[in-house]
Amino acid sequence: MSIKTYISRLCDADLQFALQSSGAVLIEGAKWCGKTSTASNASRSVLFMQDPDNSDTYLAMADTSPSLLLKGETPRLIDEWQMAPVLWDAVRFEVDKRAETGQFILTGSAVPSDNMTAHTGTGRISRILMRPMSLFESSESNGAVSLRALFDGNLEVGALSDLSIERIAFSLCRGGWPASVKLQGAPALRMARDYVEAVINFDVSRVDNVEKNPGRVRLLLQSLARNIATPASYQTIKADIEATDITISDKTISSYLNALRRIFVVEDLPAWSPSLRSKTAIRTSAKRHFVDPSIATAALRTNPEGILKDFQYFGLLFEALCTRDIRVYAETIDGDVFHYRDKSGLESDLIVRLRDGRWAAIEVKLGNKQIEVAAKNLLALENRIDEEKVGKASFLMVITGGQYAYRRKDNVLVVPIACLRD
Repeated sequence: MSIKTYISRLCDADLQFALQSSGAVLIEGAKWCGKTSTASNASRSVLFMQDPDNSDTYLAMADTSPSLLLKGETPRLIDEWQMAPVLWDAVRFEVDKRAETGQFILTGSAVPSDNMTAHTGTGRISRILMRPMSLFESSESNGAVSLRALFDGNLEVGALSDLSIERIAFSLCRGGWPASVKLQGAPALRMARDYVEAVINFDVSRVDNVEKNPGRVRLLLQSLARNIATPASYQTIKADIEATDITISDKTISSYLNALRRIFVVEDLPAWSPSLRSKTAIRTSAKRHFVDPSIATAALRTNPEGILKDFQYFGLLFEALCTRDIRVYAETIDGDVFHYRDKSGLESDLIVRLRDGRWAAIEVKLGNKQIEVAAKNLLALENRIDEEKVGKASFLMVITGGQYAYRRKDNVLVVPIACLRD
């Protein structure tokens, strides 16, 4: 991979740090999200397991002498290692034998079953989860407001976004797929559709070698798309699918969802369970999300013009877009992302919690008219949290599709998605 054509990613620094501290690094994530490009950019030799001219030879060597495939300048990239799962244990053994850091980079767009490797790799193989590109990585966010700086107490925000609602709709439908980011117009929108078709017809069955009905997979993806950014239950999804006169069992839904998770298509947002001053019951259901919002629009066969005509659904998709970006940004500062909702209906679309315990609450509102309600909601949530046990929120923020970033008199931050970065 030529450095000149490589689009830098936020996880580049994380990869370099991991190579300095571990013998091998595993980069996992959805197909086409850029794993191979990022790993190639950091490696000195490469083994492409999917190379059509050599794949059969590589698989035969993996069965007989896997260590031969590991010879080469380091860091050595083993791309799509899960095609020959024995390579995991071979890498682990070789790392132990060499006793040096930065020896291998593994990439994989599917998680093998637990019984396919003899060792977890703990202490030898570091893991990085890579997602499609955020708006900052695709140069559509100016990055004027840093999530890291906010957590460090720099709350004086003031910036201007030039990303229009129409452009947000386009970016959302195009997705963060690196190859599509380089394109314009209709060709840029094509990749998400091709991705969904590949998932339906090939990838979801290949992950566990269990044949799945493409029609039911399509209906499941469409139901998840209709219920994106909501805590839709199995029963809701089942009823939605069966409205098409296609019967489907809970077991089938569970099996298909598990396969979609293993190929990093589905990435639900877990609930946050903080300590509360009151005894209000906390809802623990995860919110339904894809790794990229373009999967939803592609599954429903809609486009930027289509979602602009349905502003309510556009709002849910916008929340999904913000969830993707905040996940990417939080990953670089060692944070996790959740949502919050309690029995009284009080909620926060996104909770970012760092490993050191600092946290922030975020509401997502596409239009400016909803900012006031969102701010009051965040202040009510802050008041409900037991600060002695959880600590005071580092900041409260409303992410919008608007133009201006500013700090309100009540200290709630208002920030356009196109002003954010890690």
